[in-house]
Amino acid sequence: MTDPSLSGMSRPAAGGRPAPESDPSPGPLAGLRVLDLATLFAGPLAATLLGDFGAEVIKVEHPRRPDPSRGHGPAKDGIGLWWKLLGRNKKTMTLDLSLPGGRDVLLRLAAGADVIVENFRPGTLEKWGLGWAELSAVNPRLVLARVTGFGQFGPYARRPGFGTLAEAMSGFAAITGEPDGPPTLPPFGLADAIAALTTSYAVMAALRGREATGRGQVVDLALIEPMLTVLGPQPLWYDQLGHVQPRTGNRSANVAPRNTYRTADGSWVAVSTSAESVAGRVMRLVGRPEVIEEPWFGTGAGRAQHADELDAAVGDWIARHDRAEVLTAFEEAEAAVAPIYDIREVMTDPQYRALGSITEIPDEELGTVRMQNVLFRLSETPGAIRWAGRPHGADTDEVLAGLGLTGPEIAGLRAAGAL
Repeated sequence: MTDPSLSGMSRPAAGGRPAPESDPSPGPLAGLRVLDLATLFAGPLAATLLGDFGAEVIKVEHPRRPDPSRGHGPAKDGIGLWWKLLGRNKKTMTLDLSLPGGRDVLLRLAAGADVIVENFRPGTLEKWGLGWAELSAVNPRLVLARVTGFGQFGPYARRPGFGTLAEAMSGFAAITGEPDGPPTLPPFGLADAIAALTTSYAVMAALRGREATGRGQVVDLALIEPMLTVLGPQPLWYDQLGHVQPRTGNRSANVAPRNTYRTADGSWVAVSTSAESVAGRVMRLVGRPEVIEEPWFGTGAGRAQHADELDAAVGDWIARHDRAEVLTAFEEAEAAVAPIYDIREVMTDPQYRALGSITEIPDEELGTVRMQNVLFRLSETPGAIRWAGRPHGADTDEVLAGLGLTGPEIAGLRAAGAL
């Protein structure tokens, strides 16, 4: 179902992941059609993940108000770079859903689709005559994924919802930062990305359910809930013990040593010792084997209570060695350490290169772009990046012609402002 003129834009990917033209598999989701009506990050990224593994994704944007991600963050030659990632593997078309012509086209698209992803405020699609009643009437097998800040019902349902609010309300910000500092928010779309991963999983679960029942269903995903889930057993701790997790900086209340440490050449490394055996190797390496015999050393919680002593020993040793020496020594000792990279080092790291985690994609606007590869490797039906984000509305006429609309009909919709 992919436009051949677009699939020819790709070239071999790094790290042994086959490029589309050399890969006999079209991807495990080939044959699925996804309509991406969402904007910014969580909903659109969910659609991107589906497209990476073969689904045909049609990005529907407002004719005069494109997805804001096109203008979000740095740009090159006036072309937003975030969109190149978020819009990959998507055909792009314009449609004003609030106008009768746009509504009619969307219903025709929905009749042949498997999934719609949207993130309007609850009630917006219903206001346009595009709610679940209308959509399921034209296609009972449709899955409608609704991604909002707070869900489709409840006292906050109609509030504007963004990932930052989910990071605040889930408890994430409250436990992030130094003990004597303020709650800390991540400098990237953490809640949106987690919600996108969850939405793609929810869509696949709904499609699997369709195999059993023959009918589609609504996925109601609130940004606040996946964030709450990934924070672990905090509700259980509070329910059973009244325990409220405090901010501990880079330390953990459950293990030690666990922190970031500065090396002699001004770099930083992270050390983790979740297992007692690893903690013992670290302390022997840094010249403090005697602490291993202490009765408190045998449990993570016990070591965490002595984090000042353990951190001082590890930090002093690391501060006397360059990063390369630290990494080599830890590797030889079979202790867990990692360099703290910025994106420049990610792009050149040999492990990322071996995995093909960053790949180069030909692009009609920028020549070539490097971006993250598909999220995981499948041995028999691998995913692939067929093209980077396309210009606004680039495929409108092609998609409409595929619905059977004639040239005059398309021109009439455009004159009416629906395209």
